[in-house]
Amino acid sequence: MDGKSAKNERLFREAPVWKSIASLAIPSLLSILVMIFYNLADTFFIAQLGDTAKVAAVSIVSPVFSIIMALGTMLGVGAGTVISVAFGAGDAEKAKNTASLCFYAGIALSALISVLLLAFSAPLLRFLGTQPEMWDDAATYLRVLAPGTVFMISSTTVSALIRAEGGVREGLRGYLAGTVTNIVLDPLFILVFRWGVAGAAVATVLGNLVSVLIYLAYIRRHATVVSLDPKRALADAAVLGSVIALGVPNAVSTLLSGFASTFSNQLLSTHGTDAIAAMAAAGKSSMLISMVQMGICMGVQPLLAYNFGAKNIERLKETLRKTALLTVLVGLASAALCFIFRRWVIGLFLKEAQVAQTGESLILWLIAGAPFLGFVYLSTNYLQATKKASAAILVSLLRQGLLLIPLLYLFHRLLGLTGIAAAHLATDIGAAALATLIFFVHYRRMRRELA
Repeated sequence: MDGKSAKNERLFREAPVWKSIASLAIPSLLSILVMIFYNLADTFFIAQLGDTAKVAAVSIVSPVFSIIMALGTMLGVGAGTVISVAFGAGDAEKAKNTASLCFYAGIALSALISVLLLAFSAPLLRFLGTQPEMWDDAATYLRVLAPGTVFMISSTTVSALIRAEGGVREGLRGYLAGTVTNIVLDPLFILVFRWGVAGAAVATVLGNLVSVLIYLAYIRRHATVVSLDPKRALADAAVLGSVIALGVPNAVSTLLSGFASTFSNQLLSTHGTDAIAAMAAAGKSSMLISMVQMGICMGVQPLLAYNFGAKNIERLKETLRKTALLTVLVGLASAALCFIFRRWVIGLFLKEAQVAQTGESLILWLIAGAPFLGFVYLSTNYLQATKKASAAILVSLLRQGLLLIPLLYLFHRLLGLTGIAAAHLATDIGAAALATLIFFVHYRRMRRELA
């Protein structure tokens, strides 16, 4: 084992738990924040054009690419879990074969998605609830982003592979480079070249391309248990089933988030384009909070998986307890900040006073459940790390699927526009309670099995 690999293993096995959590969670958290900035940058600079319809157009199409990123997350997180467990058990060959298989599977999947998006863009836009005044911009945004799917999926997948062997800082560097590229190009393409939403899409694609190039360079020069050797891709093809099963919970959460946003936009469209834009602006705050908590838990997952593979239950327990405390504190602090600065946050994305006021009234409902969300993400990542794929999928289905989608229609029927936001609060509380119950059932079972 070389020096870097030994250092990564010491982090998983011996370092103080808070240090291990910080070493893994902070880079993962920053990576998630970088991902959010991709989304925020596009919306922010498009908002500077002063056209609410353009903001709404980007918001209408965004769920499609959230779903695409979810597929990359599925491959990356699933492979990362297999790699981390293999790393803990000392099986480097399995780790390398898994990494190669998932990388090339992601390329094949992205090619298929690009073709489908370009071929069926018109019916897709109608399904998303695109209004006539935003149709041209939404179509442009979709068609420009579609060919860049390969870079979106690859950047998400490969960053997870790197984190799985402990290369969290290297994963962060790739994200940062991509984000800086996106943020620099957005104002240039949107405001200077006057490309509008097309400029935002081009900047996003190029940002992801830069991230991918940096990740590939790192793997080529420094990776220890991650390989992209094409000869390894089919050496253990059967592991793809395990990868998908373990990655589906994270993917399901993001997939259903995309679907829920689509259904929400369909309901919002009955209240007009301004309602879509107001909810999109308000949703940025709740997205920021939930993604921060998700980033912490995803970052800690390799630590959970390693100690499960090594059967170090006491260290696993301590990691769970401290991560739970951290997510609650982060949720409380983030919700408080969003509430205090809600007018400024909404003003970043909406320039019309009446639409901005609507956004401010909706944001309160969206952030109130923030302190509870960490239990959902921690439960999901613990269940993945311990190879309880079915239970992890169930937890992921709760928040964005089984609860949110029906509650959107129920609360909208009862409360109208406000009900769409209120449904998110009811969902967050219900999902956190059920996820915690499922976690304890499986945690006690796991301790009995390993005893």
